[in-house]
Amino acid sequence: MLKQSPLILRMALLLLQVFSTDAKMDIITSKQDFKVGEEILLLCKAGGEGDITWLKDGEDVDEEIVKKVDETSSKVVIKEASLEDAGRYTCKCDYDNGHQDDTQVTLYVYEGPSFGSTTTYHEFLEGTDGNVPCLVTGKPAVDVQWFRDKQEIPSSGLSRLRKTPDNTLHIGKVRREDAGMYVCYAHIRGRPMSNQLLVSVVVNAPPTVRLREEVQKVIAGPETNVSLLCLVDGLPKPVINWTLPVTFDPSHHRFNSDRSQLTINSVVRADFGEYICTATNKIAENSATFMLHVFEAPEVFVSADQHHVSQGESVSVSCNVSGHPEPELHWLNKPNGQTLDLTSGRVSVVDGVLEIDDMMPSDGGLYSCMAVSSSGNASRDVAIYTQPGPFHYLSVSPGPTSVLFSLKTLPVNGGAPIKSFVLQWKQNSEEKWSEMMIPVSDPLTITNLKPYTDYTVRLAALNVVGTGPFSEESSVRTQGIREPDSPVVSAEEIKIDGNTFSVPVKQSDDGGSPLLHFQVRYKQDAEVDEWKEIQLQPDTNSVTLKDLAFGSDYQLEITAVNANGSSMPATFNFTIAERPVSNNLTKGSVVGIVMVIFLVVFLVVDATCCYRNRCGLLMSISVKLFGQKIPGLKMLDGEDGATKGEVNLKGIATPRGSLQNSGGQTLRHEGDQLTEVTCDKAPLTKHEKTQISTVDA
Repeated sequence: MLKQSPLILRMALLLLQVFSTDAKMDIITSKQDFKVGEEILLLCKAGGEGDITWLKDGEDVDEEIVKKVDETSSKVVIKEASLEDAGRYTCKCDYDNGHQDDTQVTLYVYEGPSFGSTTTYHEFLEGTDGNVPCLVTGKPAVDVQWFRDKQEIPSSGLSRLRKTPDNTLHIGKVRREDAGMYVCYAHIRGRPMSNQLLVSVVVNAPPTVRLREEVQKVIAGPETNVSLLCLVDGLPKPVINWTLPVTFDPSHHRFNSDRSQLTINSVVRADFGEYICTATNKIAENSATFMLHVFEAPEVFVSADQHHVSQGESVSVSCNVSGHPEPELHWLNKPNGQTLDLTSGRVSVVDGVLEIDDMMPSDGGLYSCMAVSSSGNASRDVAIYTQPGPFHYLSVSPGPTSVLFSLKTLPVNGGAPIKSFVLQWKQNSEEKWSEMMIPVSDPLTITNLKPYTDYTVRLAALNVVGTGPFSEESSVRTQGIREPDSPVVSAEEIKIDGNTFSVPVKQSDDGGSPLLHFQVRYKQDAEVDEWKEIQLQPDTNSVTLKDLAFGSDYQLEITAVNANGSSMPATFNFTIAERPVSNNLTKGSVVGIVMVIFLVVFLVVDATCCYRNRCGLLMSISVKLFGQKIPGLKMLDGEDGATKGEVNLKGIATPRGSLQNSGGQTLRHEGDQLTEVTCDKAPLTKHEKTQISTVDA
């Protein structure tokens, strides 16, 4: 044991030395990846003092780049890195205590990625294939990707947008939406070293011009405006120019902001023609043509709007028309609707001139000169008037100191309305004609002639041109003046409203002399009432009486009066009903009043029957109570002054004729005295007959 102790002690000391040494080593560097030409600095820190050496990929590092810092550290300095400097660097330390340790680090040296002279702006024509190259250089190997809007563009397949094997971006059949920014992203394979390049793609398109309407047709006029719209497309945005068939006038022509729309104000005929819209950009030029047709509405001009022509004379009216296209000219006879197209004869049209020879009343009226074209129609009326024509179907009849003309039809008016008639008369052929003017609306009557006298009469019509031919002369003998006929009162048309009465009245014949007035008399149908009289104008057409007494009968007489006397009166009787019951009474109140009235009337009638004829309900009750001898009842026997149903009244004045009262009594008259009143007994009831038979027995 003792012999082994020094050996054990030596080993313990050796282990102590070993474990007491800090074996940790480290290579300090700022990064692992270096660009070509950059400075590389590697610092090796040992855990203790020792001999430090550097190896690269297992071979000694050139001593020129290795520098000792102190007893525990060493460094490698490469001023300009090259691709050959990349590799695994090992720092090895032989400690003074005999221990050995090492550590290592791998350095990467790269060149790029670099895009060199890659173009960053590309323009393509719409519809063509576009290729955008990305020229990337770098070492070691470089990988390339294309991005748009942060989305990677595929590098395989048949996609319209794809990356080709040579890192080129291919755009098939370029569209407008393909324009924009693209990113070529390059990175060193296997290392986080990258670079990117922004590439702009512009899509160009040649100008195109499209028209909504290639042809427009408008009617010229101050209110007519027309707009020509040129729809232009292209990239870059084209510039628009116009070629006009007339000189540009800012007050007449107006463009919008981009000159794509031309507006023409107050179109005139001179605006007709071709309007060319031209669009130009750096790619090409394109144009389109509008054709503007400007029509003019037809206009008609006549030499005069109105002509007054005497019968038998001639007249001509010239007419000119204008417009585009040139309108056709026609003359129209408006009264009969016929087009005048004859070039010869009494009525003809030659070179737009209407000619009428030997004017006749039937030629009078409105004529229209018409212009007809595809741009519209126009016309102007010409009034050609002449005197009225002769009469047909004229009859003459005498009246009291008057003569009446009757017409079945009016004469041809010569184109102008007949204003009045000229009535002429004379007693013998040597006299001059006397005449009077009668409006068309009045009866054709010559008045104030002598009665029972022979006259020669005739008639003519008058319009604005003059008097037409007179009718054939007629001989007639007037009648005498007489009283007017009785007024006609229509009973079916009477109106009674409360206590107001109204009835229409008309006069059928004034007796040959104008009516002076109507005489109206009325009174209540009673002896004591007096006649009331009123006078009405001769043109009165109804008689109205107000504030009449309710519940009364009335008599009415209406008489027509002229200068020769009065007619027989037209008579009429009517009744004004009782005053209406106030609306304040309820239905129950009205029923109660009616029942009370009925009961009172019943009692009065029954009492009268009981007293006079020994009949009725009261008589039956009295017989039950008192027998046949009823106190206070006068018996109507033959011996006790019975009248056998007849009563004679004398000395009572009454109107002529006979009257009948409500009880069936008949009053007879002799002179002015009421001579006899008879009353028939009411028939006896079955009970009364039984009682009388008992008494007689």
